[in-house]
Amino acid sequence: MGHNIYFNEQTGKHSFYSVKEKAWHELGHIADQYETSAEVLANSGLDFKVEKAPNVHRLPDGREIVSSTSYFTYRTDTTEILGDQIGADYHVVQNREAFSFFDAIAGKDGVYYETAGALGKGERIFITAKLPGFIKIGADDLIEKYLFLTTSHDGKSSITAAFTPVRIVCNNTLTAALQDCSNTVTIKHTLNASAQLKSAHRIMGMINTLAPMYEELFNVWAKIPVTVNEMTRMIVLALAPNKETIDNVLSGQEDENSSAFKNIVRDALGYALISETQQLTATRQTLYGVYNAVTGYFQNVRDYKDTDAKMKSIIYAGTAQGRTQTIFRLCEGFAKSGPSSIGL
Repeated sequence: MGHNIYFNEQTGKHSFYSVKEKAWHELGHIADQYETSAEVLANSGLDFKVEKAPNVHRLPDGREIVSSTSYFTYRTDTTEILGDQIGADYHVVQNREAFSFFDAIAGKDGVYYETAGALGKGERIFITAKLPGFIKIGADDLIEKYLFLTTSHDGKSSITAAFTPVRIVCNNTLTAALQDCSNTVTIKHTLNASAQLKSAHRIMGMINTLAPMYEELFNVWAKIPVTVNEMTRMIVLALAPNKETIDNVLSGQEDENSSAFKNIVRDALGYALISETQQLTATRQTLYGVYNAVTGYFQNVRDYKDTDAKMKSIIYAGTAQGRTQTIFRLCEGFAKSGPSSIGL
């Protein structure tokens, strides 16, 4: 699996930072202890500036016309082009502004930067930071509170900040979908983007609302036992690409698609029931354990093309996020109505 982490030929380093533990690709700067935002900015290779300039159109007769509607962005350190079809209203948000945003959120309590890096040529950057405190599920399952921020310099996506609870025992990213409450804030690259980015109270309000809701809900789920048959059925309903696949798998029919899908179900079920990390928690064969089966499959089992593809699938409106929201709804229904909610 590729990593798509940017390699800077001028410095001879990959643009990636991680604290204490090596990432699976074992690239970039590995810090022994948590560092300040200024140190992380430098050690992750994100201390570069991005500028926007108008595109120049060259006519057949040799004349050049400077565009007033079409722009491109580039790195000032390497002069690499990051985006070339950008509108006049697009506003560059510098990487240092993203770190300032994190620092403003935590205030005196501080944040602990876990990872940061650049993908492609630096057109997409990401930062994850751990917030103080935990969400506790049952007696032995602790969930750390993280903020994830990503932005692009190619004009293709907005700034996205997401609250992402992460289970310590197995590093599952729990992308939940509580009713009437979003776990993300999206900011467009317009002239007031920097001002919006400084509005830390929006994110803190989201975290202060979501964290206790997650804790209360997941603790209820952790007390609801499920059978292997019930768990299997919910995994099938959550992960199946379409109704035809669901019908074929549940009825025992075999075709090429249902056979391949059965392997996915087997992997997710195996992760939930027999993986070493799941054996460490008492919530394994509960409704909360079913939810972990799906989030854990996408986070720790499934193969992705590269890091960018994994982030898009899990954090954005990709396959992982969609399936995670589906299992969330299924668990909600099961908690209210029992096995009848899944047709048993």
